[in-house]
Order: sequence, then structure tokens, then C-alpha cells
Amino acid sequence: MNKKKLDQLISRAKAVRRDILSMSYRAKSAHSGGAYSVVEILVVLYFDVMRVNPKNAEDPKRDRLIFSKAHDAKALYGVLCERGFFDRKILEKYESDDGILPGHSTRHCVAGVEVSAGALGHGLSMAAGVALAGKLPNKNYRVFAILSDGECDEGSTWEAALFAGHHRLDNLTAVVDYNKLQGYGKTRDVLNLEPFADKWKAFGFAARQVDGHSFEELIPALSSVHDKPTVVIAHTIKGLGGPKRHVNQISSQYKPPTKEEYMELL
Repeated sequence: MNKKKLDQLISRAKAVRRDILSMSYRAKSAHSGGAYSVVEILVVLYFDVMRVNPKNAEDPKRDRLIFSKAHDAKALYGVLCERGFFDRKILEKYESDDGILPGHSTRHCVAGVEVSAGALGHGLSMAAGVALAGKLPNKNYRVFAILSDGECDEGSTWEAALFAGHHRLDNLTAVVDYNKLQGYGKTRDVLNLEPFADKWKAFGFAARQVDGHSFEELIPALSSVHDKPTVVIAHTIKGLGGPKRHVNQISSQYKPPTKEEYMELL
């Protein structure tokens, strides 16, 4: 990757993190840690990999993103705004009574949000259905599903994986934001997922593990298409770029930044 492109992606990621910080502070809202950890994944998808057009958000030929970890919607809203899907002023009323951005991303709240989600464990099922529809004649799009590691505790995720593998949905890529923390503890302590990649392979997926904050690793992993569905296990750090006391801590799931933290980080 040339330096100019890398610098542009880094700049986009910083802008999205700035928006996450501002939304968290203004709304005094939770669920920032997982929003910070997924930033690079979203930036790569929307600025390098996915075929989308902000001026024609419902283009039938567009690639689709199913954002299953919808409680981290601040990151999705930030990247959609940065990509030009809606006016920045809308972000300023995130989770406010006179705003249109709910805490969990909801279909049609703004252009670019494909599904309503938030009840974790359903996103991969929706993505598999959309991908299956994409195999119909005259359809040619890719489907990406971003999952939290915590929702991989749920049987519904693995039912969808079994379905996708059986139908060899080569237009489907699951991306797991593997920050190793969930609402009540470390993922390995709540329900150990390892050997994680081997499980996906057993369900018929091509599996690849990457540093989820590395543009150099994310771009080739998310661009690759195989003759079967793909999973990209992105190892990330919860809260990265947010208040230091919350980085890699469960507290980033719940606590907004203080005024002092907000001013320092901004």
C-alpha cells in the first residue's frame, strides 16, 4: 500500500473516532468500547472494498453491510457520515429526543443502514439470506456481516454459519470484531471460543485471522473471495482511541468520557 493511501485511511479512522467520542460525550451513552474497536474494519470496507454509492444508497447492485453488533452503532454512523451518506449535523443529535439516530442502528434511520439489529446473534442469519438472494440470476453483489465475538456464544450464529457453508455462499464474508471482552467479562471466561478459526473451517468457511487495526492486513483479507463463505477474525482492542482508563477494559462498554477526557482526546 502506498503512503498516500495509508495516510488517507488513517485520517478517516481518526475522524470516525472523533465522532464516536463526541457522540458518546454529548449523549452520555454506553457502548463506546466496541465502537472504537471496529473503526478500521468499517473504514476499509467503506473506503476501499465495498461497492457503494452515497448518492444512490438503494442501488440494487450495491454491496451490503449487515452490522450485527448494532449496539456499537456510533461507529457505523460515523463512517457513513464520513463517506457522505448524510449531513454531519445529524450526528450532533445522536440519541437525543429530537434526533433520528437511535442507540442501536435501525433500518432507514439514515441512508446506508441496511437492517435493524441489536438483538445479538441474528446478523449472520440476515446476511446469509441476503447473500442467498444475491445468487439469483442478474444479481452480483457481496454481503459483509460484522459480528461481535460475544454473539458467537449464540447458537443462532452457528446455525447461520452451517447454512452459509452448506450453500457455499461465496459472496458472503463474516467479520468478527474479536476484542475478547463482552458485557460481563472476558470472552474466554464467559464462553471460550477457541479454537475459533477451526470452528469456522469445520462449518465450511475459509478463515483468516488478522490484526483488526492494520489496514495492510485488513484490505487483502476483506477483498479476497473464495469458492465458499469467508470469515475474517479481526483481533482488536476494545476502546482503542478512547479514554485511556477504558482501553481493553469492560468499563468501556458502559461509561462515557468525562468532560476532561473529552477535551483531551478531542
